[in-house]
Amino acid sequence: MDDDTPPFFYVMNYASEAEGDVIDMVSGNPDWEPPEALREGLREYADAETDQFQYPPSVGLRELREEIAKRRGVDISQVIITNGAGEANHLAMAGGLEAVDGNEIILADPVYPYYDGRTSLLDAEKTLIPVDKDGHLNPETVHKRASEETAVIVVNSPNNPMGVTYDGDAIEQLLGVAEEYDALLVSDEVYDHFDYSGRFTSALSFDSPNRIVTNSFSKSMAVTGWRVGYAIFPREDRPAPYNELVDSARTRHMLTNVAISRPAQASVLRALRETDPSYYEAVREQMVERIDRFTSALDAAGAEYTEPEGSFYVMARFPGLPGTMENIEMLIDEAGVAGMPGEAFGDSRSDWMRFALVSPRVEEAAQRLAEFFE
Repeated sequence: MDDDTPPFFYVMNYASEAEGDVIDMVSGNPDWEPPEALREGLREYADAETDQFQYPPSVGLRELREEIAKRRGVDISQVIITNGAGEANHLAMAGGLEAVDGNEIILADPVYPYYDGRTSLLDAEKTLIPVDKDGHLNPETVHKRASEETAVIVVNSPNNPMGVTYDGDAIEQLLGVAEEYDALLVSDEVYDHFDYSGRFTSALSFDSPNRIVTNSFSKSMAVTGWRVGYAIFPREDRPAPYNELVDSARTRHMLTNVAISRPAQASVLRALRETDPSYYEAVREQMVERIDRFTSALDAAGAEYTEPEGSFYVMARFPGLPGTMENIEMLIDEAGVAGMPGEAFGDSRSDWMRFALVSPRVEEAAQRLAEFFE
């Protein structure tokens, strides 16, 4: 494998070129229908006046920002619509490094590779903290490792790849570490609609200038290709330097993207206003069923695995088959199932493999794995 090729792309390409049928359990692309109101909004937008096809406000459509602000209990001035949660996290991490002293970003290990890559892109010092045996990042361990050099602490809840969910006590403690060292907690909550434990607590539940919350509609509305996300920054009446974060992010966002797709924003807004909670409940129920079927097959294969508290990923460790890229290739070729190597997410779970359960063929994939390991 070329060292410059991201592991996700390499595995997807390898699977697409493999002989025979391969079930994709690599990508986090939802396979279910988006809200009907979203489709209706897009169809209606096609007949809009031509002025509606021009640049929207750089920070996002005002009506969408108002809707998000109302739902999240913040002021509209704190909300920036971004190119998915990816840009939201970039703005948050870059802003933290720029605004506060220190050049260290603390990440959980295993880590979503884009956080790791972004840390390198920003030329920051990276500290990977292994999660506990249950998959959670321990706030006490973070506190011991943090220092005056710590600028940003990144937490993802519900989590990719471990599937854990952080409760209010954990988030409050992590926020306390950020406050103690004048750092910034970046809380990526993109899987907030996929909490099966009932423990998920947003960082917005705590009144602090030391946090930025990021999110998107990619997963919750099954529209990963639309790239509509958002970041919520500290209020501008907060003490410096936290009050400067939102203005700095507006400038960086405008220079990078100019603006985000107007039709996509308008359709998401309509879906937000018109989609009944039963839509999200049905998707969660479907995911719980898939998790049950998949983990039952992992039991049959004699695997150790994570039981997701949230999101839609399972990490598994098979006897005698560590999570290397070579073994991922073997599963593709011989079992017809494509997952991700644990080594792509860091060192602490490098002998595991990660599987995304966003496929209608989850049960078939599970059966293939069980038969392979018989």
